[in-house]
Amino acid sequence: MLYVLPTPIGNLGDITIRTIELLRAVDFVIAEDTRVSGQLLKHLDISKPFRSYHVHNEHKVVDSIIQQLGAGQNAALITDAGTPGISDPGYLLIRECINKGIDVECLPGATAFVPALVISGLPAHHFYFEGFLPHKKGRKTRIDFLATLPDTFILYESPHRLVKCVKELVEACGVDRPACLCRELSKLHEETVRGTLLDLQNWAEKKDKVKGEIVIVVGGC
Repeated sequence: MLYVLPTPIGNLGDITIRTIELLRAVDFVIAEDTRVSGQLLKHLDISKPFRSYHVHNEHKVVDSIIQQLGAGQNAALITDAGTPGISDPGYLLIRECINKGIDVECLPGATAFVPALVISGLPAHHFYFEGFLPHKKGRKTRIDFLATLPDTFILYESPHRLVKCVKELVEACGVDRPACLCRELSKLHEETVRGTLLDLQNWAEKKDKVKGEIVIVVGGC
């Protein structure tokens, strides 16, 4: 069995009781960054063997992980924060487990875009989740596509590309498009900025240094 377990996006108190129980019960843990996940398990007073699984090695290690699972071991797949497979490694391993007849179970839990969407105040009955934009090739094409959507859309962005991203959104969507930016969700310095895309651009340009994970929610056209 492969258990896909969400981990807190910030506040460690958000981890579920069932996730803790399964982390204690499995034979090994598959982690995006074993250093980050090691700190989480240490906090929970759990000790388990780790397998490293991330975007740079997933094609190399997936077969050996499948062999362990096929031999009867149970594993937990976790990522640095949030739910594996949602803008994080997970899809390839999950697909291979299904193809090989290995049971997969995913627990409900933390993912950053849901609280950002809810607290944005923008329509949430229909929405489009884009995740991270391409860094270079195809980036403008994706933004131009998003700008035409009638429904709310959601982006993830890193701090060092934030100003560039918001400027690109202003150019494609216009200065008056309603939007919301959430930073450091569930953490001590959580911050939410609401207004137009131009308001978000002005805020980002005035900040000396933006830190933390960022979610941008933009209203439909």
